Amino acid sequence: MQSAIQLYYWPTPNGWKISIALEEMGLPYDTTLIDIAKGDQFAPAFLALSPNNKMPAITDPDGPGGRPVSLFESGAILMYLARKTGRFYGSDDRTRLAVEQWLMWQMGGLGPMAGQAHHFLKYAPEPLPYAQDRYRDEVARLYGVLDRQLADNEYVVGPDITIADMAIWPWASLWEGQQQTLDDKPNMARWLEQMWSRPGVIAGRALHADLRGDRSDTRAQQVLFGK
Repeated sequence: MQSAIQLYYWPTPNGWKISIALEEMGLPYDTTLIDIAKGDQFAPAFLALSPNNKMPAITDPDGPGGRPVSLFESGAILMYLARKTGRFYGSDDRTRLAVEQWLMWQMGGLGPMAGQAHHFLKYAPEPLPYAQDRYRDEVARLYGVLDRQLADNEYVVGPDITIADMAIWPWASLWEGQQQTLDDKPNMARWLEQMWSRPGVIAGRALHADLRGDRSDTRAQQVLFGK
């Protein structure tokens, strides 16, 4: 019997990446909640797993060589899980290279830019038009890149879902909160709905969804953003 992976998680886009992957891959897992509004990410026990004080993280009792392993950084976790299962990473080197470049596109571009858009559009204590415009416009540009990629591909990398989709979709699914439009992005709109139709995506997104609420509380924001 396969040992359960321990997922350290909170219902955010980065957390959803891993819950979706675990559901899609059919891997057994248990969840430890890391309440980022209360500061759980700064607890010494969690910092031992994730020294950058960010969730998600995982521990796998059946790591390489049959020995336990712990990992932080969602992109690294996705790559590990895909290699572990032999799924959602492509079956040849060219496909894997494409998966990796779109995964890095999310990690280095869409995630940080959409995160900044959320911050300045929803959480900043006072309106900062320059920052709001800067990040809103950059997210729009990135979604244009994604829409063009999806014009010729059912999923981000070809006809099959990969970990690239699992990384990109959680952020892209929040396009409304980033003050974006899909009117000029029909391919992205089609893909968003296609991802929503997958049971693994639905289950991963639903994990502890009841805990995701309005973070208008000033003290919670101060903890969340490291003030």
